[in-house]
Amino acid sequence: MILEQAVLDVRAGRADAFEVAFSKAKTIISAMPGFRRLTLSRCVERPDAYLLLVQWDTLEDHTEGFRGSAQYQEWRRLLHHFYDPFPTVEHYREVATA
Repeated sequence: MILEQAVLDVRAGRADAFEVAFSKAKTIISAMPGFRRLTLSRCVERPDAYLLLVQWDTLEDHTEGFRGSAQYQEWRRLLHHFYDPFPTVEHYREVATA
């Protein structure tokens, strides 16, 4: 399992609109092969910042499958104009739990 992590800095004053758009966009990503689950959390100290965590079966399910799909173009259309700066996305493999 791969955990995708991105801190999403949303343009000031656009958080409500971002959340509406994300509610539409999550139906796109959740239908993709290899998708397991996601969480979107809003920062308490910085209310225009969000933490997106997505679980994938494999790295390629995200980097090739989702990002290479026609559905990704709709995801981009719905969400990418909200970000400033554009987020860095990183991928993690679990090594320990408690």
